[in-house]
Amino acid sequence: MIRVQGEDFDIGVEIARMTEGNTEIGALASFVGLVRDYAGDEAITSMTLEHYPGMTEKQLERLEAEARKRWDLQDVLIIHRYGKLMPGDRIVLVVTASPHRGASLESCQFLIDWLKTNAPFWKLEDMDSGAKWVESRQEDFVAADRWVRVTDG
Repeated sequence: MIRVQGEDFDIGVEIARMTEGNTEIGALASFVGLVRDYAGDEAITSMTLEHYPGMTEKQLERLEAEARKRWDLQDVLIIHRYGKLMPGDRIVLVVTASPHRGASLESCQFLIDWLKTNAPFWKLEDMDSGAKWVESRQEDFVAADRWVRVTDG
């Protein structure tokens, strides 16, 4: 399931919904991304996330489909927020459910790595010195690239 939303989410409620009545799930893996209060040595006062409605959801659906193709998953949940967020606010939740832990752990890592590089979200950090767009980091592409090599080799 994919949700792109402005409002916050409750991790416990989301996991309960996902697992309710599904006794084939033997493992859950989850990741929660939060707004940091710093960028380098500058304090972040807020972060604004922008996206293209429709396009964003389609790309996230493609990522989910790829994870389901690679691993035996009972369920997948990706919630990504947009709008103005404050330090400590939740940005993203990824939960994968499978019969066994390996598939859950690997698929959750895969989704996070690919979300960082392939999801059409743009982040604007507000700081005392002004606002600046967050640029892609090389280490995020290196992390995502390892999943490409897994299928190629």
